[in-house]
Amino acid sequence: MKWKNAIKDYQLYLKIERGLSQNTIDSYSRDLEKLTLFLVENKINSTPISIHEEIIQQFIYDVAKKINPRSQARIISGLRSFFDYLVFEDYRDSNPTDLLEAPKIGRKLPDTLSEDEINKLISAVDLSHPQGERNRTIIETMYSCGLRVSELTTLKISDLFFDEGFIKVTGKGNKERYIPIHLNAQKYITIYINEIRNHIKPIKGFEDTLFLNRRGKELTRQMIFTILKDLATKIDLNKKISPHTLRHSFATHLLKNGADLRAIQQMLGHESITTTEVYVHLDKSYLKEVVEAYHPRK
Repeated sequence: MKWKNAIKDYQLYLKIERGLSQNTIDSYSRDLEKLTLFLVENKINSTPISIHEEIIQQFIYDVAKKINPRSQARIISGLRSFFDYLVFEDYRDSNPTDLLEAPKIGRKLPDTLSEDEINKLISAVDLSHPQGERNRTIIETMYSCGLRVSELTTLKISDLFFDEGFIKVTGKGNKERYIPIHLNAQKYITIYINEIRNHIKPIKGFEDTLFLNRRGKELTRQMIFTILKDLATKIDLNKKISPHTLRHSFATHLLKNGADLRAIQQMLGHESITTTEVYVHLDKSYLKEVVEAYHPRK
């Protein structure tokens, strides 16, 4: 079995069997390509079937010189998933990464913005710019619903159920969920559709896509990053932010204002409550307030 063929089959498995997004599949593939490049550069003649733990350990030692522990842990996780697939398909008897230890990286607490910083970001949007109304609506929607950037860019007009107060979102693994949407965000989306989007001719295939670029196509992830980065610079925000920052802030603000953690988990689309706990970085002051408010011995 050649690496190229094995990786191609693995990509199909990730897409069809596991329903992963293209971004996740690309990330797994890049890690495998780094391994194959290492083998070529070091003239190591190992196939996906014959490669053993010592060679993979050499590869990990090599990449560890160039990347941080978190990235190193991600590569090990990606390789483990690939070889698990080969074992599952009976190409191998064992996984050569089973005994590899990933570096201890701890929990990375997400950055958040205060409500005031969110308001400043939105106020900084230049509404005289042709894309100003769209950009304001994008930020309002992401913050109102806690969307991932991929969920925002693929949102459809047919996913909007404003009479019921919900939007339908297609998340990781093509799993659908319904999220309540704030009246403010509904208002801005309606204005954008009726006054801005109706002047843009969508390219075939994007007729139902909510947010369009000037050429009538779906916005890229990078464009959303750029919009936020430019606004952060404009208000002299001394924080490194991304679309995920709005998602973190959505969850954190809900939690601090008394929302139930399970409800936040459902809205974020997390399979595990543990993920949500990390996301909203439960602080001691909030936990203290919960005990004081709800414990029978208060």
